[in-house]
Amino acid sequence: TMGYHLTKEQLDEAFRKFKDIADKKKEVYDRDIDALVSRQNIDVPKELSLERFVINSGNTITSTASVRIKMKNETREEVATGDGPIDAAFKAIEKIVGKRLKLEDYSLNSVTEGEDALGDATVKLRENGHVYIGRGLSTDVVEASVKAYINAVNKMIYDQEQNKEAV
Repeated sequence: TMGYHLTKEQLDEAFRKFKDIADKKKEVYDRDIDALVSRQNIDVPKELSLERFVINSGNTITSTASVRIKMKNETREEVATGDGPIDAAFKAIEKIVGKRLKLEDYSLNSVTEGEDALGDATVKLRENGHVYIGRGLSTDVVEASVKAYINAVNKMIYDQEQNKEAV
């Protein structure tokens, strides 16, 4: 036992993520599972969900990202260029959301070791004086980063909707 007490919904979500990781990795370690469960953001509704992204990047070309996101019942796709693949992806998400967000901090760490290690991305976004922190996990560092950005945007949307209801 790893000391987690999950609801059925949380367990189902963690298992779905576990299967996604297991499909990509040769072996899944306790630290992978710990990372999946401890970084879940079950309480925030997922207004945005990643459908796909395509990156074109290299040392002699401008990085370009095409990102497709489902927002409520609508699928939106935008293309953006940036200073590297992650910056381009973040800018494409901003176009989809329709807001220019301030990226205050970004970090990427390896959760496990080896070629198929999980990348743990964290982003800190600021919008109208509020800070939103998002996290994402994947064996692909760009995907982990995109998931983290979307997670932070989902928190922002949730917070703004809660503040509207309180008024």
